[in-house]
Amino acid sequence: MAEITNEKPPEAVQVNRLSDRQKDIIQKFAAFGSLVVLAAVFSITSSAFLTVNNGMTIALQVTSIGLLGIGATYVIITGGIDLSVGSVLALAGVVAALAVKELGLPIWIGMLLGILTGSACGVINGFVVTRLRLPPFIATLGMMLIARGVALQITGARAVSGLGESFGELGNGSLFRFESLDDQGFPVVSFPGIPYPVVLMIVIAIAAGLMLNRTVLGRYIYAIGSNADAARLSGVNVTRVTAFTYIVSGTLAGLTGCVLMSRLVTAQPNEGVAYELDAIASAVIGGTSLIGGVGTISGTVIGAFVIGILRNGLNMNGVSAFTQQIIIGLVILVTVWIDQLRNRR
Repeated sequence: MAEITNEKPPEAVQVNRLSDRQKDIIQKFAAFGSLVVLAAVFSITSSAFLTVNNGMTIALQVTSIGLLGIGATYVIITGGIDLSVGSVLALAGVVAALAVKELGLPIWIGMLLGILTGSACGVINGFVVTRLRLPPFIATLGMMLIARGVALQITGARAVSGLGESFGELGNGSLFRFESLDDQGFPVVSFPGIPYPVVLMIVIAIAAGLMLNRTVLGRYIYAIGSNADAARLSGVNVTRVTAFTYIVSGTLAGLTGCVLMSRLVTAQPNEGVAYELDAIASAVIGGTSLIGGVGTISGTVIGAFVIGILRNGLNMNGVSAFTQQIIIGLVILVTVWIDQLRNRR
């Protein structure tokens, strides 16, 4: 008697994999299509929208959302969430500024200490989630309050200023900036250049995308989000890989804090409020599923630009900040609803 088996033939498995790949592509192009539509609409409503200077302004504004969104993508793919990145951002920036101003350390060492502060917060988040078994929502919510409280405590709830122009080089410098002198000897900017934060975001996005798609660690991250128990039975160290994603998120939050404080040339302990929501929104708009197992870095970057262009265009058209919050909130709700429909099907 022939043995009865429930295994699918290789052809069926291949068809399912192709279908999943097609779904990811469709989601990514849907986000990109939204980006194009928004750009077209705002270019009609405002003549200053499609200019080089405004394009660089949008890219610079998107860097914070993009960097935090990359870390959020790693965490969400595993089925987790990180609500602490906004507070960790502020703490890291404050630590970097105090190290430079109060301790007299070189700027690069101060920035490194800020990034390591973010990494340390990520390590704690990973430990609490994987070892203490607390839900990621609760664990990172606790870190959000702790990091913000520490930032306010060590600064006395006051901004750290007087950092010098060199502190702002990372946040305000640009690559390939071209200037010329007019007939009266005044400088004329031919090309504003690509801001250093934008270059940094592009490099990190490429590296993060390659790691997710081209390495064994990346496949483990997707496997955990798809089915953590199956991944564990397959030999994946779920605890370490999951903790790693929180460390990535914390490190990128620390880096974002240093870049943002460098742009302001002032460290604000109250900076980064609600940035975690923008980070999660950029990931979800770009196709990252909140139930885990699905997501791409390129999609997250597109989602970050959707939010950035939406805000920039609404500002140019005189829409109030309160109305902008309503519109962006509706965009997030619709995106998550579409994601839920996709998962049910």
